[in-house]
Amino acid sequence: MKPRIHFAHLPTKIESLPRLSAALQGPRLVVKRDDQTGLAFGGNKTRKLEYLLAEAREQEADLLITAGAVQSNHCRQTVAAASRFGFDCILVLFGDPPDPPDGNHLLHYLLGAEVVFTQRENVDNKLREVFQNAMSEGRKPYLIPYGGSNPTGAMGDVNAMLELAQQDPTPDWIVFPSSSGGTQAGMLVGGRLSGYSGKILGISVDEPAEVLKVNVSKLATETAAAIGKDWYFSVDDVLVNDEYTGQGYAVMGEPEIEAIRLFAQKEALILDPVYTGRAAAGLIDLIRKKFFDPSETVLFWHTGGGPALFASRYQSRLLEN
Repeated sequence: MKPRIHFAHLPTKIESLPRLSAALQGPRLVVKRDDQTGLAFGGNKTRKLEYLLAEAREQEADLLITAGAVQSNHCRQTVAAASRFGFDCILVLFGDPPDPPDGNHLLHYLLGAEVVFTQRENVDNKLREVFQNAMSEGRKPYLIPYGGSNPTGAMGDVNAMLELAQQDPTPDWIVFPSSSGGTQAGMLVGGRLSGYSGKILGISVDEPAEVLKVNVSKLATETAAAIGKDWYFSVDDVLVNDEYTGQGYAVMGEPEIEAIRLFAQKEALILDPVYTGRAAAGLIDLIRKKFFDPSETVLFWHTGGGPALFASRYQSRLLEN
């Protein structure tokens, strides 16, 4: 295993969702509470950061650089981890900057990030530019990819599946939001390590299924190699549903609004408008379509993201009748 700094609140609990299960009249629903990992409002990226920061420390870095949307949960948790362990942090963000800052973006500043804005299509170029500028200034930057999705970051989700194997119940299905691919790749490797026999279904937040499957299978193979396993993962090993991407990334539609309200009012679970809200909307629709057998247990992996609800762009929509 790769080096790790332990700071997440683990193991996260699995809780039953009896009122939601009854309302949807489908399979038994449970939730894995990765919204409670403990770092600046929590989230699953904290798992990845335990490994990414350990690698940064090994390389004697003093600056973390990463990228995401203006309401990025990954960026919030990255700058929080940087602050906690004494790194500087530069965030390369895309999207329209809210004025004044709100939601996750308010926390980016509160936690001490230096923020650089760019267009989404220019993120990779801007990351390289920021990295090179930092090097030329004599700093020691460590680059964390979008979503923390590389073999080092995916180790957090390998460990998550080993954690799950020690908990009850063992679900027949795991459903969660999938985008940059690191979470799903780590789950596939961890599932094979732990002997998990259920199905791991990523609800795509933005990518077409064929793109996400290629990305996840490649990263899962690389992650396995990083821990000394000669395992090959094909696109057929990756389960993705891309029917719920709606009007695009970070655009909250009626399905997300319904899911956010239903989870809140039935189980007091707070979802976010971009990731967990979209994945929950997919889960709800699949249950209504009788995709799951009523005898099965379905685990919704809550990856966090609650602060994004407090972004002004989403508030008025959530308050509509």
